[in-house]
Amino acid sequence: MSKGIRGPEGRYGWLFVTPAIVIIGVFLVLPILLALYVSLSNWNGLGSPLGNSSFVGGANYSKVLVESGLAQRDFGTAIRNNLYYVLLVVPLQTALSLFLAVQVNRRLLKGRGFFRTAFYFPSVTSSIAITTIFIFLFTSSGAVNQVIGWFGVQGPNWFSNPSGIFSGVTGGIPGKGPLGLDWAAWFSGPSVAMCVLIILAIFTTSGTFMLLFLAALQNVGEEIEDAASVDGAGAFRKFFSVTLPMLKPTLFTVLTLGLIGTWQVFDQIYLTGGGDPGKTTLTPAFLAYDTSFYNLKWGQGAAIAFVLFGIIVALTLLQRWILRDRDLGASGVRRQKRALARLMRDAAAGAKR
Repeated sequence: MSKGIRGPEGRYGWLFVTPAIVIIGVFLVLPILLALYVSLSNWNGLGSPLGNSSFVGGANYSKVLVESGLAQRDFGTAIRNNLYYVLLVVPLQTALSLFLAVQVNRRLLKGRGFFRTAFYFPSVTSSIAITTIFIFLFTSSGAVNQVIGWFGVQGPNWFSNPSGIFSGVTGGIPGKGPLGLDWAAWFSGPSVAMCVLIILAIFTTSGTFMLLFLAALQNVGEEIEDAASVDGAGAFRKFFSVTLPMLKPTLFTVLTLGLIGTWQVFDQIYLTGGGDPGKTTLTPAFLAYDTSFYNLKWGQGAAIAFVLFGIIVALTLLQRWILRDRDLGASGVRRQKRALARLMRDAAAGAKR
């Protein structure tokens, strides 16, 4: 009987990948399955979850999603806070990182290596150190309020004001919203303290994403941009019609990483008071930690973590659908080919002149 073209190589292949499979199974798959069981049990963190807990089904999920009470309100507050955090951080850090990448990619810019290092440096610095510095900068007597005071404006007490930045406008909205919060609370916007954390996140992450965009920009052929210039395209037209479409895969990567990172924010919340002031900086990631380690409700904390996982997966799939490549059809493909051929032809004619 024939053993195939490669003979016993299949068995050797499995032999080489078996250590990796075992490590992934023991340290990744099994903990996830155990955490899933914990989310369906009433384990209090003492002893083994397999022998010191009982199965309660979806009771933990019901407490944070359906049943009225403190657990649901805290989860709703965390989702509200994190939603504003995501809506502001992801677009701003993406736009800033792309802008920085375009600037340091300019051939005429002197000292490009210095600027790349300077913009990237906050991303490799300890988040604990940077958060501590921001706490000192944004205290009531910190450097930020000192600078604001030069213009005759009294700076706010950044980490003590729990009201949302839009609460003065949305305070009169009636009705009960989802997850135990009023509609006025949902539309009140991020607190002043959360705005500081948003600035912190943009400052520390834009450098990393700048490098991703910079690598993609350097793969854009100069002949294509030169052809667009010969064809009469200005700087903005060339960027939005030629460069940006070619950055689409990198743009999807940056948005996905930004989306995942902003929904998992934890260390900054921990260092700035664990949700203070008034739980306006509370996030689902920190709430899962606080529920598990301090309240010893490990089943409920695991349920919050899996709900957060579902939110991240759903939003990532939605983002992938929005940024998908549309089917242009035969006529669209022909138009693209003709446009590209025209650009290359104009570039060749310009080179001859």
